[in-house]
Order: sequence, then C-alpha cells, then structure tokens
Amino acid sequence: MKFVDEATITVEAGKGGNGCMSFRREKFIPKGGPDGGDGGDGGSVWFEADESLNTLIDYRFTRHYKAQNGEGGRGANCTGAKGEDLILKVPVGTTVVDVDTDEVLADLTQIGQREKIAQGGFHGLGNTRYKSSVNRAPRQTTKGSPGELRNLRLELKVLADVGLLGLPNAGKSTFIRSVSAATPKVADYPFTTLVPNLGVVRTDAHRSFVVADIPGIIEGAAEGAGLGIRFLKHLARNRVLLHLVDMAPWDETTPAHAAQAVVKELTRFSQTLAEQPRWLVLNKLDLLPEDEQESACQAVLDALEWQGPVYRISALNKQGLKPLIHDLQHFLDERAEAVALDPSLLEEEYKTRMIIDHEARENLARLKEEQRAKRESDDWDDDFDDDDYDVEVEYVR
Repeated sequence: MKFVDEATITVEAGKGGNGCMSFRREKFIPKGGPDGGDGGDGGSVWFEADESLNTLIDYRFTRHYKAQNGEGGRGANCTGAKGEDLILKVPVGTTVVDVDTDEVLADLTQIGQREKIAQGGFHGLGNTRYKSSVNRAPRQTTKGSPGELRNLRLELKVLADVGLLGLPNAGKSTFIRSVSAATPKVADYPFTTLVPNLGVVRTDAHRSFVVADIPGIIEGAAEGAGLGIRFLKHLARNRVLLHLVDMAPWDETTPAHAAQAVVKELTRFSQTLAEQPRWLVLNKLDLLPEDEQESACQAVLDALEWQGPVYRISALNKQGLKPLIHDLQHFLDERAEAVALDPSLLEEEYKTRMIIDHEARENLARLKEEQRAKRESDDWDDDFDDDDYDVEVEYVR
C-alpha cells in the first residue's frame, strides 16, 4: 500500500430540511388550524483518528464528501428526520487544515479522537411556529440553512518519540534495524530510503519508545533536489532528533560538510524545528583506523560548533548503541514526569508544533510554486508526477 501523507478534499455538511406549511383537515373539523412541522437538521462532517490506518491514500481517489441532508417537515406536526453525520476516518497524527484560510481546524493525535469540521445546516420552521391569537392561519415557513462547505488539506505526520535525520547512506536504516524489529532495506551500495519506517525500541519489559526513519535529504533539498524537504515535516512531532553523520562516506564528501549540509537544510525548512533537542550521532566509526577516529570526530564537532550530546557508534556492529538507547529512554522518561507534574508543558509543546507546522507549510508551498513554475518552462521534465513522492510505510512493533 502506498504511503500518502497529504491529500486535498472538499467536505460539505448536509442542508437543513425546509419547514412545512400545512393545515389540519379532518372530518367534522373544518378549521383545525396550522400543523406544519419543522424540517430536520442537516448532518455534520466529523473526522476521527483510527489506529488501523497509516496512510491517506483513500482520499487521493475520492475528493468530495457530503453529509446527508435533513428531511423537510410534514403535516400533522411531523418533524423531518435529521440527516446522518458523516464520519471520515484518518490515521492518528493527521492535521486538518482549511485551504482557503490556512487555519488548522483539528490535530488528531489520539486514538479515537473525533472533531467536527463542517456544521450541518439548521432546520427550517413550519407554519405551526407562527400561529398566534392574531394570526390563526399563518402561511409562513422558513427554509433550512445550507451546511458548511470547506476545502481541506489533510497532512499526516508520523507519531514517534525520536526522529532520525541525516543524508542518504548515513546509516539511519541500519540504526533502526539494530535497535528495533523494523526491517527497512539496507545494502552494500549507496541508495536512499523511500519508505518512512517506524520501529519500537524496547528497553525494558514495560519501557519503550518509537523511532522514525524518514528518507534522507541532500544538499539543495530546500530547492527541490532529491525528494526535497517534504518528509521533514514528519519530524515536527518528535521530542528529540538524532542527527546521524556518516564518518566514512563513499564519495568525496567530508563528514563535516555533510553534517553542515543537513543543518542548513533543516534550518531552511523550519528554524523552530532546528532549535528543538537534537543529538549528534557519529556513525560507521568502525570503518576508520583507530588513530584517525578522534581527529575525524573533532573535525565534525568544530565545523558545527557543537555543544550538545555526542555519541560515537557503529550501527552495523551495534557498538555504542546501549548508552545511546539508555540515555534516550531516560530523556523521554524525564519529559513524561515533567509533563505529569506540569500539564501546561503539553500546551507549550502543542504551540511549538503549530509554529513548526506553519513554517513547514509555508516552505512546502514555496517549493510547490517553484516546481509549478519549472513545469511551465521548457526545461521541466514532462514525466514528473506528484505520485512519485508516494511511498510505503512500515510500522513494526
């Protein structure tokens, strides 16, 4: 199944039913008076987070969704039936954005969370509502109001505690294979991952955290090179980022230059995301002679002017992984304890994510506009297809 992390759809709530104009007509009751009933309310459109879904691919093929209209009122003071609500199920981690106003309408981050996106129309009034002592035969009714119509953009961001960041072939897939049961493709030749992978790292019987491996970015990704910066938005919900650096690159790129390129692209994508907790992980040290390892590591630290945590590992041989995994679990446990003592931290975290989302949408919109301009030029490849970005996702527990 393809992994689609963005879709644009239109939802329309149901129209309210019209009120009825009717008068009671029965044998021996020639002037029974008004008995027109009200219409029914139109159905609303809701979104619900479903843990069984992990892609928005269904919304690529069906773009318009409409809730049921309310029925009109009837005689004998019968009220019209209410239209059924339309419940659209989406993966956990989906953000619903109004395309026209760029307003975030809902952020579905919990299983079973349900949010109303489009309000159904209200019912019209029957002529019974207008009877009075001076108006005994009213011929007034009202029509039901139309339901809300919204153009929406659905954005899916994978939910994980730890996000892996780095250039292609930095060893992210090997890392997630070594610490969890996930099995992304790895090989002894250079290639980049096209599949966002999630792996559950178990550090104890009842302690674990989730790691997300996204496709690698390359220098110039902010201008659309490679897979661009589209997948960086999946890091917006991570509590800590692991910046993996290949200490033995297969080409002529130096580790220091590679590390700087990642930081540059991350900053251009979202300055706020670049300021989130980030740990430096120097990988593939087993491929360097022992007498060169320290100087190579120091060159990366000097190039980044690094002051944060640093870990030296070999993901393939599982060297240095235990201290890193232990420290990650400790960091996440401390965060959970702090939130338990001060729930307002969650609100601050949510605001930060909203800022990152806003910056990401602005950058992605800019990138799409530049690609659209290129498509209109003679140099654009006619074979380009947005579906080239659609990949598969694997979640292994």
